[in-house]
Amino acid sequence: MFIQTFCFGNNISAKNDNGGKSVYQARLQDSDAVYFTPENFKIKADGKTDVSDELQAAVTKVKTEHNFGVLFIPEGKYLISKTIFIPTAVRLIGYGKNRPQIILAKNSPGFQSADENDKGHAKYMFWFVSNLSKPGDEVHDAGASTFYSSISNINLKINDGNPYAVAMRTHFAQHSFIAHVDVNIGKGLAGMFDVGNEMEDIRFFGGQYGIYTTKPSPGWQFMMVDTYFEGQREAAIRTQEAGLTIVRMNVKHVPTVISINPNYHEKLFMEDCRFDGVSGPAIIISNEDNAFNQINLRNVVCRNVPVLASYRRSGKTTRGTGNIYRVKNFTYGLQMDGLDADPQYKTTDEQEPLTALPEAAKKDIPDFPAIETWANLKALGAKGDGVNDDTQAIQAAIDKYETIYVPQGWYRVSQTIKLKPDTKLIGLNPIATQFLIADNTPAFGGFGGPVALLESSKGGSNILSGIGLCTNADNPRAVACKWMAGAGSYMNDVKFVGGHGGMQRVGTPKSTAGGSAYNRAQNGMDPSWDTQYWSLWVTDGGGGTFKDIWSANTYATAGTYISNTQTPGRIYAMSIEHHVRNEVRFNNVANWKVYAMQLEEESRESTECQPMELENSSNMVFANLYMFRVIRVNKPAPYSIRKWGGKNIELLNVHNYSQIKYTTTLPLYDINTATEVRPWEFARLYIDDKANTAEQQGGTINKLATGFEFASAVCADSKGNIYFSEQRMKRIYKWSAADKQISLLADYPWEPLSLACDKNDNLLVVFKYVPKPGYLVNGKPEKFDNPADAAGTSFSGWGNSGFASWAYSIDPNNPDESIQKLKTVPMGQVNPVYKVLYPAHRWRDYHDFNMVTVNKPTECFVAPDGVTIIPAVYDLARSTALAAAYPGKPLYSSDEYDKRTVSTTVTKDGYLSDLKYFAERGEFASATDDKGNVYIADGQIYVYDSAGKQINVIKVPERPTGLAFGGSDNNTLYITSHNSLFSVKVK
Repeated sequence: MFIQTFCFGNNISAKNDNGGKSVYQARLQDSDAVYFTPENFKIKADGKTDVSDELQAAVTKVKTEHNFGVLFIPEGKYLISKTIFIPTAVRLIGYGKNRPQIILAKNSPGFQSADENDKGHAKYMFWFVSNLSKPGDEVHDAGASTFYSSISNINLKINDGNPYAVAMRTHFAQHSFIAHVDVNIGKGLAGMFDVGNEMEDIRFFGGQYGIYTTKPSPGWQFMMVDTYFEGQREAAIRTQEAGLTIVRMNVKHVPTVISINPNYHEKLFMEDCRFDGVSGPAIIISNEDNAFNQINLRNVVCRNVPVLASYRRSGKTTRGTGNIYRVKNFTYGLQMDGLDADPQYKTTDEQEPLTALPEAAKKDIPDFPAIETWANLKALGAKGDGVNDDTQAIQAAIDKYETIYVPQGWYRVSQTIKLKPDTKLIGLNPIATQFLIADNTPAFGGFGGPVALLESSKGGSNILSGIGLCTNADNPRAVACKWMAGAGSYMNDVKFVGGHGGMQRVGTPKSTAGGSAYNRAQNGMDPSWDTQYWSLWVTDGGGGTFKDIWSANTYATAGTYISNTQTPGRIYAMSIEHHVRNEVRFNNVANWKVYAMQLEEESRESTECQPMELENSSNMVFANLYMFRVIRVNKPAPYSIRKWGGKNIELLNVHNYSQIKYTTTLPLYDINTATEVRPWEFARLYIDDKANTAEQQGGTINKLATGFEFASAVCADSKGNIYFSEQRMKRIYKWSAADKQISLLADYPWEPLSLACDKNDNLLVVFKYVPKPGYLVNGKPEKFDNPADAAGTSFSGWGNSGFASWAYSIDPNNPDESIQKLKTVPMGQVNPVYKVLYPAHRWRDYHDFNMVTVNKPTECFVAPDGVTIIPAVYDLARSTALAAAYPGKPLYSSDEYDKRTVSTTVTKDGYLSDLKYFAERGEFASATDDKGNVYIADGQIYVYDSAGKQINVIKVPERPTGLAFGGSDNNTLYITSHNSLFSVKVK
C-alpha cells in the first residue's frame, strides 16, 4: 500500500507485520554486494533464531572488504536481541515480494531501563555510527561526515518487554536516509532518535513517540516526504532545532503531532499534511516571539483537531475552525510582507471549514517500474572498473532498454551519455556506483561550451537514482548532468563527486577515485578549482522532482544552475557546498518549490563565494533554507542571496548563520533597488514587484568613517573618545571626541578580540595569543587546553583551541611604549570592584547559555586601575565586545544562539546572578543610556525601556556590529558596522 492511497478512514493496524509494498520484489545481481542468506551466514529467516551476531558480521563484511556498499537482505523474519551498528556508507536493502522484517525479541537484555549515560536515554535496534568500534570501546555516533548510509525496504518491529527500545538512531549526514520502512514500535519508546538528512515512505505505529530528536548533523534541516504516524502515546514527533521540513505527512489518533521542547526553537514547515483525531494541541510551540522560532503550515487538513496550536509560555491557543477544516496558511514568527517592509512578529492564521475531507495530496515521486523489466548493466557488457571505457556499453543499453539497473562500480565514459524519453537508470549507492570521466578526456577538454557527462531527454519522464556523477578535476567543458526532462521526471540520491565527500574503495588506486578537494593543493588552493561548468544544469524547460542531492564539487563553477524553465520543479533536501564563486543560481525560473536547501561555504575555497544568485525568477517558494559559513572562515561576506528582478517569491523559515562572528552580513540584497534585508532569521519574506516605503525612526545618522573590513569591539572612555578594532587585520582605531577625527591607534601582531576602558582610561584589549612551536616556558612547550566552559559551544572545536584569550592594556596617549599584559588573580581578591567586564554576547549552541552566564569564574584579569576586572571565561575567545557590569546595577548581554537579550544582577564581588529574559532580540552588542533604556543591535537598533518594552527603532545604513555611548556629553550613540563608523544623537 503506497502513501498516496492513504486517506482518513483507512483501517491500518499496528499489528500488520508485512505492511508497505516492497520496492525491490526480486534479487538484484551485484558481484560487489553482500547477501544475507543461509548460504553466506549461519542464519534462519524464521523469526525465532537470533541472528544478531551474524547480521553485525554481514555489515562489518561490507565495510571491511569494500569500505562502502550494499547488504541485501531477502524476504523473511529476522530476530535480533542486541544493537546492530551500521557504519558510514553501508546500506541495508531488503528485497522480495514482501519486505523483510527485523524483530527485536521480547525482553531483550538492556532494553528495559533508561540509559542515563546515553544521549537519548534509550537502547537502539540499529545505530548508525561513523565507524565501527571494538566491543567495549566507545561508540562513535554518526555525525557530520557520516555519508551514504541507509536502511531501505525493510520493516522493523519492537516486541513487548522493551520499554526503552528505539528502532533507529540516525544522526547521519548527506546521502544517508531511511526509506520504505514500517516501524511497529508497540510498547517501545520510539521509532527513531536523532534524525538526519531525509526520509521517505516511512510509517510509525505505536510508541511514546514516532520520532524524538535534537539538532541534526551538523546543524542542517531534516526532510520528511510521504510519512504516516498512528497511535503514539505522547506525540508523533518531539523535537528541538531539527528544522523539520515535512511534505505529505498523515497523522492519526495521537495527543499531539509536533511537540517542541520547552525553551527550544524549531523551524517547522508542513505542507499537504493531514491530522485526524488529535486530542490535544496539534502543535506545541515554545520560545514565543523569537526570530529563531519559525512555524509555517500550508494546506493542512484537520479532522477532530480542536486546538491547532498552543504556546508554552503564554498559555494561549489557536483553535481550529469546526470539525473538519483546512489550514490554508499558518505562519508564526518574524515576518516581512515586502522587500523593504519592517519585520514584525505576528501570527497569520487562514483557515476554512470543510464539509467533507478532500482527496489526499498526490505523490510527486514516481514508482520504479516492475523489477522484472530491469536490465543489468554489467550483464550487458559494462565493466565498471574505472579503467575500461564503458561509454558504448552504457549507451547501447539505454538505446535498447527502458530501465537499467547499474550495479556497484565506477564506470568510465568518454562521451556524453544521452537518455531516451523513458530511460530510468537505477543504482543503489552513489559513492559505490559512479559514472566518471578521466582528467583531460578530449570531449570535455579545451575551450568551448558546456558538454554534459549525462544528458536527459527533453520533456521526458527520466529517472536517475542512486548514482554518482564524477567529472574529475581537469575537464573544463564538463557539466556533470544536463537535465531537460519534464515535470514527471525524478532525480534522487545523486552525488556530484569531486572536492568533498569522496571515499576510496578498498584496494582501488586513487587515480580512479575522482579526487579530493585538497589532493593537489598549491599554497592551500587547487589550481583546477572553479574551472568547469556547473555540476547540475537544469535548463531548456527542465523540471521534475529532485531529492537527496549533494553537489559539492569544488572544481565546478557552481553546484546547481537552473535556467530558462517554467516547468514545475520540486527540490527535497539538496546540499550545495564548497564552491569558489557560486553555490546555486536560479536564472529565469518559474514555478519551483525548494524544500530544505542547504548552502555551506568552506574556508579555503569558499571565503568569497556567493551562495545564491536569484535572477528574474518568479512564482517560487523556498522553505527551510539554511545558509551557513563554516567555523574556519575568517573573512566577512556581504550577502547570502543576490536578487535581480522577479516577483511572487516566498522565503519561509530562513536560517542564515555561522558559529563565528563572520555570519554573512545580509541574508538578501536586491541589486536593482539597493534594498537590504537585515534579519538573519525569519519565518516569512514575501517578494512582489511593488516597492514598500519603510518609515525612518530615531535621529539623524552620521557616517564618520568607512573602508573597514569588520569594525567591532566599540567602547568609550570617560572623555567620550571611541575605540574599535578590526580583528583579522589586527588594527585598533580611535575616534577623538574633541577633534572629531579618526586615527589608527595600534596595529600590533596580536588579534584584538574585544576592547574596554578602565576607570583611568587605560585601553584594555582582550586578544588571541597563539603559542609558537619551539618556544619554551620553564623548559616546556607552551600549551593551552580548553577550559571546562568551552564544552558548550561548537566554536571550541574545528581549530578554535590551543590558544589563550589574554588581555593587555595600553595608554592611548603612548600606546607603543605602554603595552603590558594584565596580571591574573583569583576572583574575589579585588575588593571593592568598580567594574566587571564580561562577554557582551555568547554563542552556546549546546543550549547552556543560562547556566554558563551565571557560572562563577575562578580567576580574572586586573586592569591597571586595580578595580576593573575581566573574569577569565572561554567565551572571551569569540565575543566581539565586552559588557560593563557595575555592582548593584543590571547587566545586559546577548544569548546570540537563541537571539535573546538577558539581564543579570552583578554582585559586589563581580559575579552574575538572577538571569532573566529581557528581549527576544540580540546579536553582538547592546548599550544602555543614563535613563536605563537598552539599545540592542539586531539588524537595526531596537530600543527598550528598562521594563523590556520596545519604545523605538533606529535604522542605520549598514548592519550594526557594535554600540557604545560616547561624545563630549555622552549622549551620542556610536555604531560600528562591518565597513563603517556611525553616530546618532539620542537625547
